[in-house]
Amino acid sequence: MRSTSFTVNNRTYTMPDAPVVVICIDGSEPDYHAEAMKAGRMPWLSSVLAGEGSSWPAHCAMPALTNPNNLSIATGQPSAVHGVCGNYFFDAERGEEVLMNDKRFLRAPTIFAAADDAGLDVVVVTAKDKLRHLLGAGLVEDGPSLDGSGEFVAPTRTGVCFSAEKADMATSARNGIDNVLQLVGKPVPDVYSADLSEFTLAAGVAILKSRGADLMYLSLTDYIQHKHPPGTAAANAFYEMIDSYAAQLDELGAIVALTADHGMSAKTDDNGKAKVLYVEDEVRSILGLDPAARGDEGADGLRVILPITDPYIAHHGALGSFASVYLPAGADRDLLIERLRTLDGIEAAHSREHAARIYSLPADRIGDVVVLAEAGTALGRFPAWHDLTDLDAPLRSHGALGELQVPFIVNRCLPRPDLVDETYGLPACVHNYDAFWVATTLVVQQQSGAASVV
Repeated sequence: MRSTSFTVNNRTYTMPDAPVVVICIDGSEPDYHAEAMKAGRMPWLSSVLAGEGSSWPAHCAMPALTNPNNLSIATGQPSAVHGVCGNYFFDAERGEEVLMNDKRFLRAPTIFAAADDAGLDVVVVTAKDKLRHLLGAGLVEDGPSLDGSGEFVAPTRTGVCFSAEKADMATSARNGIDNVLQLVGKPVPDVYSADLSEFTLAAGVAILKSRGADLMYLSLTDYIQHKHPPGTAAANAFYEMIDSYAAQLDELGAIVALTADHGMSAKTDDNGKAKVLYVEDEVRSILGLDPAARGDEGADGLRVILPITDPYIAHHGALGSFASVYLPAGADRDLLIERLRTLDGIEAAHSREHAARIYSLPADRIGDVVVLAEAGTALGRFPAWHDLTDLDAPLRSHGALGELQVPFIVNRCLPRPDLVDETYGLPACVHNYDAFWVATTLVVQQQSGAASVV
């Protein structure tokens, strides 16, 4: 493979003389692989970390949710740059609450688009179809121009991007590949299963074996993590499966980086009952607003957005740990923030401006007030808004600082970067969105004896 450098979003990526594969293990707090290794279920990872591998403490981007972090990994930047700040948000321009799955919300091109434009063979496989259009923008369909103009343009050449969820619908014209089921040798998996992630990994191995790739991104699903804590039989079996496919990618000569989009925390009391603070009810009480107006979004000027909301509500019932609050005109924001901070289960409450600055969020896409729950508490709107009938296990979810820490592992021995300059969370040396830079440029620098830090 030729050595190629390309620059996107103010970062330069230099390709090594090996394929690069980044695996995003959705919802993977570091204890998952630690417990699986302890149980002897991840022999490849144990061997890598005992030898020529690197493992550093890492932070995800905020909020600790799927869409923002997959796009951060895909662009090498936080949400303030790429614009995707949730799975769901209030589109102020159109005056409506919408899922943030549409590529029109992207404000920056992806690493995949830039690598493809540089003549590299790029493959993206996502477990969840909701990410396909976002990750495929500029790779298999129109996406933000690489010149920074913001204009959406067609890619100059076509890579590969498809989802495991709809693998049977992949075509060369739309996804850059067809006959995926035949290639992988597996049927389309159930979206609510561990099989969805296994299909994604199996597809990556099959493609690397059959047609090769220079740059590959494999994004899994957190079905297991939402239901099973670290060290349980189901969790260990899942990580054993991941380990087996990572080993195969390694055997094929790939530089393999493992990280996560966010961690995961139990949101229950000692009896296993969901521990939920209903933000809209609390805000109405503090501001003296009519509780009867609940559910009539924005009618009295109040709107509470839970950005974890997505089509896969059986995972979490739209209960996460991050909320965005839009206030009616004349509301006392300072009083509200002060009172919210005193509530049990609340870790932080910020003004829009403060939240945007410290968490690198797009200020025009978050509310007047941003609320973060403690690790053991979930945030809801009001009880009747949440359908929890599909939850068949104690609530485990994510969104805020309790789910900030993620793994960051590369099967190469690399210099440990300095600590990131952030005022929150446990110490970290990198962000998950440094994965492609580390697996390309830092690897090349280390190989050439000129290593630097992130």
